[in-house]
Parts: sequence; C-alpha cells; structure tokens
Amino acid sequence: MRVIQSVVHLSLIFVITACTTINVDHIQLEDNLDLRAGDSIVILGRHHSAEIETETSLVACLGGKLNRQLTNIRVVPESQFIDDFYPWFEARTAPQHPKKLQKLLEEPLLANRIDQLGIRYFIWVEGSTERTGSSGSMTCSIAPGGGGCFGFGTWEDTSDYETTIWDIETFKEVGRISTEAVGNSYMPAFVIPIPMLAQVEDDSCAGMGKQLVNFFQSGEEEIKRVQ
Repeated sequence: MRVIQSVVHLSLIFVITACTTINVDHIQLEDNLDLRAGDSIVILGRHHSAEIETETSLVACLGGKLNRQLTNIRVVPESQFIDDFYPWFEARTAPQHPKKLQKLLEEPLLANRIDQLGIRYFIWVEGSTERTGSSGSMTCSIAPGGGGCFGFGTWEDTSDYETTIWDIETFKEVGRISTEAVGNSYMPAFVIPIPMLAQVEDDSCAGMGKQLVNFFQSGEEEIKRVQ
C-alpha cells in the first residue's frame, strides 16, 4: 500500500512538471486574402531528405484544425492529393518554390485537376520532432516472489517547424510561420514504470494551427459579408 501511495504522489508531481515551452513567429506577407466560398487548401509535409521527414500525423492534425474552424474552406487531405498527382508531388519531385509550381502547372492535365479541386493555397510544412537529450537509468528484474522496475529517466524532445503559404493565383509566398517547441518528459519507476510525456508534436500543431486559422479568418469574413 505504501508503494502504491508513493507512486501516486510521484505521478501527480511529474504530471505537473512534464510540460512544453513553445515559441511561434507569424509573418503575413499580404494584407488581404482574396477567398471565395468553396476554395480549397492543401497541406503538405516536406519529405525530400532523410534529415527532413515531416510527420504525417502533424500534417493531419493541422488539416483537422483548419477543417473544424474554417467553415467556408475545404482542406484536401495530404494522402489524397499525393495519390491524385503522382508522381509530381513525391519527395524528390515536389516544387521547392512558387515559381517551380507555376512551371509545373503549365501542364494542362495538372492545372485542370487543381481547378477541379478548387485549390487556392498550398501550405508546406518542413521540420520534425526529435529527441535531443536523455539521462537517468532504470533496471527491471523478475524473481519467484515477484518483480518490477526501479529507477528514473528523463528526456527532452525538440520540434522545429517552418510553414510557408503559397497563393497559386499569384504564385507568391503570402505567409510564413516558424514554430519551435521544447518539452521535458519523465519516467519514474517504482515497481511499475509511469511515463509522464510532454506532448511536443501536439503543442506544435496547436500553435501553428491557431496562427493558420488567424491567417485565413480575415478572408473567410470577407466571404461571409459577400454571401
């Protein structure tokens, strides 16, 4: 009973201290957005090298936030878009600059498909979440009378993402969001390991998602007034 009470007390302490510090910088390069009801956005992760492998879960998280909060704008799922436009948006062939995209859309087949989907903005997310430090130790044993794990471990996860927004009617970058987050996680073990995890990726998604919604909401208000 004392062991259980100790584990509960320690769990409460580490739930409080396992946290994430996040910094989000937002640069809007255009004052006004020219949106129409039914316009679509596609959010794509950069995967063009082993060092840059943006998580598909983060891209899906951002898409979900925009779908829920921007009622007049549709977000095209990344997987659907990549399949529809294979192989032009695969890791090694995806355009790196708006003018490269403009050149790519000189192909009538691609341009017509973009028009059918109503895509107006491309959002590119580049970066990843990585473990940047760890310390502590833990041992586990099994004996005839029972067993368990004892020790303490801690680690740090760091995320660094840059999001760029392209307007494909002007083929210009119209916004940029930089997000950096650092989270400390803990795992005390007194018979049973209890992970206290900092939600670094989720917090990065929340920070970026809020800024993206703010970026597009001004244009959405214009749609509502016109309607």
